[in-house]
Amino acid sequence: MSKISAAITAVGGYVPDFVLTNKILETMVDTNDEWITSRTGIKERRILKGVNKGTSFLAIQAAKNLIQKNNLDPTTIDLVIVATATPDMKAASTAAFTASEIGASNAFAFDIDAACSSFLFGMSIVARYIESGIYKKILLIGADKNSSMISYDDRATCIIFGDGAGAVLFEPNTEGFGLQDEYLRSDGAGREFLRATHGGSSNAITEDSLKEQTHFVYQDGKTVFKNAVFNMADATEKILKRNDLDNDKIDWLVAHQANKRIIDATANRIQLDSKKVMMNIEKYGNTTSGTLPLLLSDYESQLKKGDNLIFAAFGGGFNWGSIYLTWGYDS
Repeated sequence: MSKISAAITAVGGYVPDFVLTNKILETMVDTNDEWITSRTGIKERRILKGVNKGTSFLAIQAAKNLIQKNNLDPTTIDLVIVATATPDMKAASTAAFTASEIGASNAFAFDIDAACSSFLFGMSIVARYIESGIYKKILLIGADKNSSMISYDDRATCIIFGDGAGAVLFEPNTEGFGLQDEYLRSDGAGREFLRATHGGSSNAITEDSLKEQTHFVYQDGKTVFKNAVFNMADATEKILKRNDLDNDKIDWLVAHQANKRIIDATANRIQLDSKKVMMNIEKYGNTTSGTLPLLLSDYESQLKKGDNLIFAAFGGGFNWGSIYLTWGYDS
């Protein structure tokens, strides 16, 4: 019997209509286009507007895009996972609601949160389910409404984050395509440097916390940048060495879109040509869990069956890692 691997067979994406440009941010906080672009590579980001529209709205739209493009019957989906750091509600699954809204009536569903590494870690979970032979179609969605936890008085964070979602369908493959290897790590000591303190079980939102805005994201930029540069590059290099891959054998680097300088540092560590580096940070900013699947959606037309893709991410927690996957279809 041939070995079963988890291969990507379809992708979809969605970003909101409202474009928050650097020029607009200049009117909101003490910053400017040149400063933002030179330090992050970001020119604009998308923001979800509308009453009661949360992460599920983004996830549903990305899933519908995938379903419509591929004429997929949603009742054939076995499992829906929503990777997100901004769930709609506490104690109510965003994934379950998403699955119901897209017509995946035969699927079970759950959320996962590993901050910016959520989608990467989700790929590992999906692979184990597929390899078990029990499940045939799994929809993994990376979605975040980051604007819901950002203070637009804080120029350290508001220039970075945007809203968006991407959806990826995984199915069994016996031709050798799909997820090949993974290197995933966490370090809980890092949570002090990138966090939204109040709103969880250990720190409830109070009148004082609202005044102090500690329910919004706080980031120690220098510490996060230093750890992201080292760990994303290190994890990527380890995956390459373990699988005897040199840069000639890599077709694409699919790196988390947090900062262009971090992405460039990861590519430089493995001496990869910039033409092989997927990049859309200038359009969307950091969409957290949405960055990796949105890259696949944007670059789908350029991907070929058998392409070697190296995924890399780093996020709050700290969480980071790299995954090696071979592409399973021609667009």
